Amino acid sequence: MPEADRELVSIRRFLKERLQRDYTTLRGYAKERSNVRLLLQRTAEMGESNSLLLLGPRGSGKTTLINSVLADLLPNKSFGENTLIVHLDGNLHTDDRVALKSITVQMQLENAADGKVFGSFAENLAFLLQCLKAGGKHSKSVIFILEEFDLFCAHHNQTLLYNLFDVSQSAQAPICVLGVTCRLDVIELLEKRVKSRFSHRQVFLFPSLRRFEDYVDLCRDLLSLPTGNSLLLAAEKIYNLQNIQSGALYFSRNHFDPGEYGFSPRLRDAWNKQICKVLATQQARSTLQALHDFDISEAYLKNFLFRLVAHLRPQSPHITAEKMAAVGSQFEGDDKIELLCGLSVLELCLIIAIKHHSQIYDRDSFNFEIIYARFSKFAKVSTTMQAVERSIVLKAFEHLRIAELIMPLTGGAGGGVGKVQKEFEMHKLALTYSQIHHCMQRYQALPTEVAQWAQSSLI
Repeated sequence: MPEADRELVSIRRFLKERLQRDYTTLRGYAKERSNVRLLLQRTAEMGESNSLLLLGPRGSGKTTLINSVLADLLPNKSFGENTLIVHLDGNLHTDDRVALKSITVQMQLENAADGKVFGSFAENLAFLLQCLKAGGKHSKSVIFILEEFDLFCAHHNQTLLYNLFDVSQSAQAPICVLGVTCRLDVIELLEKRVKSRFSHRQVFLFPSLRRFEDYVDLCRDLLSLPTGNSLLLAAEKIYNLQNIQSGALYFSRNHFDPGEYGFSPRLRDAWNKQICKVLATQQARSTLQALHDFDISEAYLKNFLFRLVAHLRPQSPHITAEKMAAVGSQFEGDDKIELLCGLSVLELCLIIAIKHHSQIYDRDSFNFEIIYARFSKFAKVSTTMQAVERSIVLKAFEHLRIAELIMPLTGGAGGGVGKVQKEFEMHKLALTYSQIHHCMQRYQALPTEVAQWAQSSLI
């Protein structure tokens, strides 16, 4: 393999692994990160018990924030030796019995609990925590990380949550309970007795890349090659993850190793200059602006860049503005427009009739009879739609409903009460006018008179 091809393979592999398997690099959220770090530090070093909820939409970085804090604290000997990490996931641990079994395994106390009979969940948990005491008052701290916290609220009587919060409040043993959820109303799901024992500490994480220039800087950072010193520092940080005493926290084992890579200064400088040059072009900025307008999260940008890097080949070894635009067009694709382009001309005529009705009557609801009357006016002067029978038009109307391009009104104003004949059942349009306009531009072999009718309701 030529030297240039080997370098490209190395660059592509490094960028793809960093985009996909970097679980500890957190950008932004300095204040939130500081709060979580301080909480875990005080639990490990001072034996304080605490509870905290991390709330934010999916992909905002809640789990990455916890991983990042743990990666920072693990080099600290007092934290690594005196702390156990128990990781529970609401999707896996579907009831308290399964969760307690997992807690026992992760705390490595299967032998101590083997053969013992406990009267209650609280008694079992108290025994496990008692086993961690080292003869005197000193006890190992336990950090409970509860992913999908809202699913634990659905467990019977919320026994697990009640006992964990009760222990953290009564200082029976130094534990810290970290809940992670995307539901902002999760506090309302807690029972009264559980809510009273929760500390009500909440940290909200929302996407921080609100400024477009920050978005472009992040894109440049994710595509740039780091220096040799940066790779060594990152590799040392990843090496410290081996100190995690938990079999459930898989991110430490699956994390990509920066120490495996090394790039010559000549290659690194040439690649980084090329990236800066591309991101300065208007076409690349327009593509990123479209992505930023749609979703400002880092996870969405990483998904886009992963596809972009995967397109690198020896024949075209550089990222260009044209490649970014081509990949960006896949992300901007609208499924509804693709569905519209697959309709028959008759179904498209009904969509146009519905569009005109919605424009004239300010998106008022409609039924088949209203749309059929409007379509009939067009069919009388059309050469392509004159011989279409009413039953066929009704079938086409039902197909639009099955495809969810129009939605039935179930009750309320215009919805009626009781059974209604399908010709008179009221519907609403589930499309935007721009989606219909884009479809008219892209539709293959659209009759001229249909295209003209789409532009004007006058017949």
